[in-house]
Parts: sequence; C-alpha cells; structure tokens
Amino acid sequence: MPMLSFRRFLAAGTATLLALLVAPPGRATAAAPEPAYYDVTSTSTFTTTAGLAADLTRRGYDVLEGPLTRAVPILATAAEAQRLRARGLSVRYAGPLHQPVATTWLAAANTYYGGYHTTAGHEAHNQAVVAAHPDTAVLRTIGQSWLKTQGTGGHDIQALCITKIRAGDCATTTTGTKPKFTLMAQMHARELATGELAYMWIDYLVNNYGKVAAVTTLMDTTELWVIPIANPDGVDIVSSNSTRPISQRKNAHTNGCSGTGKGVDLNRNSSYHWDVNQGTRCSETYPGASAASEPETRGIQSFLSSIYRDTKPAADFSPATTGTTGTFLTLHSYSELNIFPYGWTNNLAPNNADLRTIANAMAKANKYDVVHGDGGLNYFAPGATDDWIYGTLGVPGYTIEVGPSGSSCGGFFPQYSCMSTFWNLNLPAFMALATAAARPYPTGK
Repeated sequence: MPMLSFRRFLAAGTATLLALLVAPPGRATAAAPEPAYYDVTSTSTFTTTAGLAADLTRRGYDVLEGPLTRAVPILATAAEAQRLRARGLSVRYAGPLHQPVATTWLAAANTYYGGYHTTAGHEAHNQAVVAAHPDTAVLRTIGQSWLKTQGTGGHDIQALCITKIRAGDCATTTTGTKPKFTLMAQMHARELATGELAYMWIDYLVNNYGKVAAVTTLMDTTELWVIPIANPDGVDIVSSNSTRPISQRKNAHTNGCSGTGKGVDLNRNSSYHWDVNQGTRCSETYPGASAASEPETRGIQSFLSSIYRDTKPAADFSPATTGTTGTFLTLHSYSELNIFPYGWTNNLAPNNADLRTIANAMAKANKYDVVHGDGGLNYFAPGATDDWIYGTLGVPGYTIEVGPSGSSCGGFFPQYSCMSTFWNLNLPAFMALATAAARPYPTGK
C-alpha cells in the first residue's frame, strides 16, 4: 500500500506549520512502494475462492470487489504479492494501479489526474451552481469532516438540493410535498469516478431544466439532493499527488496507523448492523471504534433522517409500507454492479420484489449485473449506508459499482477520458432511480 506520513498542526500559540497533512495538488509525495492489482488463487489450502477471500481479508490484505469465479482480486505491493507466493498461493499480476497521465497535461485549478476535481473544486462548483441557478439549486451544510471537528483544517460536508424551487422546497423536513432522491459519492475517497459523476449529474440537471422534458418533469416534481463528496478529508489525501493519486479509502481519523491504514471505513460505520469484526485499525474495512463513531457518518445519517419519512418497522424483515416515498443511491467503484438491499446478509429483504424491480430498471440502462448480499462481491458489507437507509427508514437504498475491473477504464483510478463512457451508461440509471422516488413500492412485495 502507498505509505504517506502526515503530521498534525501544532497549536501552541503559533501558526507555524510543522508539517502538511497532505501535499498541495501537483506536488509529488515521497516515494513509496507502488501497489498493483493481483489475482490470487489456491489449489490446495482453500477449496473455494470465497474461503480464500475471507482468509486474505482476515490477514489485512486489500481484497477488492469482483466475482469469485476464478480468483480473488487484491491491491498489493510486489513484496506483499511475494509473501503470498511464499505461502504456496498463486498470485498473478493483473495490472497497474495508475494509468499514465500525459506529460503535456497541465492541471487546471482544483483538478488532478487528468481532470478529476479536488474537494476544493467541488466546493467551488457547488457555490457557482447556486449563484447561477438560484431558482433551482440550494446549498446546505449537513456535517463536518473528522479533521474539521479537530480544528485542524478539514471541510464541511455539503449537499445540493436541485428542484424547481417553490415555497417549502429543500427544507430539512420530512413533511415536504415532493419525494426525494439523493445521490451520494466518494464515500471511499479513492473511487474517483464517483465524485465526478456527481459533478456531472448536478450540471446536467441545472443546465437542462426547461430544455429536456424528462429533466423538467423530474425537477418540477422531485427534490434531487446530491452529496458530491462524502469523505472530503480522504479526497484531499487522494488528490495530494496530481498524477499518481494516493490509494486512500477511509477518512483521515488519526488511529496510529501510517499511510492508507489511517482512518475509518465510512461505509462500515453506520449505526445499522455495525460489526466490530469487519477489520482491525489499520485494515481497509476498519469500521471504527463504535457504530456511527465518525462525524461524517453522523452528519449524513442525521441529514437523511431529516428529509425522509420513516415508513419501516425496526425489525429487519418487516417491510416498509406502500406509502413510502424517496430513493437513495451511493456511488462506489468498481465492478459494474447494481446492488440492492440487503448487503449484510443473503436473506431477502422484505420489499425484495419491488427493490429488485428498480435495480433491474437501472441495469437496463447501464448493463451492470444486479446483485444483493455478497453476490458478485468478496464480502458482506454490514454497516453500509444503503442498508442503513433501508433498514432504518424503509427508503430503497442502492449502490452502483462504477466501471470495469480491467483496461484503462478499470479500477479505482481510470483515465479521465473514461468519464464520458461512465456518464452515458449511468445517466439513464440515475433517471430511473430518481423517477422511482414517487412510488418505489407499488406492490408492497
């Protein structure tokens, strides 16, 4: 894993900066072992790839999403791969972590790695959108990043409400007249394509009201909320090297670990089925010291609870009512999957038929596989946000895993030119899920 040392600001009556938490975009970070993608198989010790995946996860390896048909995909350094070979496992190099960035490319302000936007870039964009479109966009602060709660920099977590604004719209209340659709991105900081898709979704909506009939109808009838960057501190770390982004998944919570071991996995930290056994402190899936321990998690959960009505009994397998309104989508990468509840168990959710119907409509657009539970993945995801919003509020929660596992458009750091393909595939899926917000459970099954 890339190793990057950070120090905190010294606050002792002086503003002298002893060390930067992250280098400014464009400045190269210290040399570190370069991770790459590998496929791991076993012909003797493990009889199934699922068993091998579980063992690698327990040992702290960065086990990745993907079907277990042939091998377990991991992100590892060459030294880590060699240690696995020494255990008698077969380890095949599958590709580099980074794609080349043209030497002629000059980073525009608040961009990195060919055009992706930094946290500051998203914040400037949010401000520009509401200034240019006061009749269709409202910007709200819904929480704070871990560093900001410590008084050492950090960011507010921002959400845009996009709709044709009428009296009472975009208020943080469950009694509004319009159903809500929320798209959230970059909870895992290294998943670059997700934040960029949120940026593009915002522009598509505000620039096409009154021009594209489907957009106009949607904005007249629905509040479209967007959380472009759910993990802003993590994105600062990722973008600290403008041509070879840092593979930071978690937030920036200081936990005694170095490099990308720092932090908490926000997508294991929700207060629904939080599981202490998801990972040790330095592992990529470390769920935190307790459920909703992180300020990012608390802010997002509080915000979502303030705009969606609770229509589901507390019991896991009691269905939400047919009067439920609203839908929710969290973007992750990669593996080309549309995931619907539940992700913490293979048991069917009580609204399974209606949940799957919406997922199938999304798949008709983006051509990604439809799965739930551990289907298509190497692990369950207890404590994930999509399960939290369905399990606690009854709102249909979905995850799209954007992008393939191979080629220059694969992995966590696809070439920026791939964004047009991702956008064309997923825009109709976003529209399908947003449209379903008015009545997501027509059958109640």
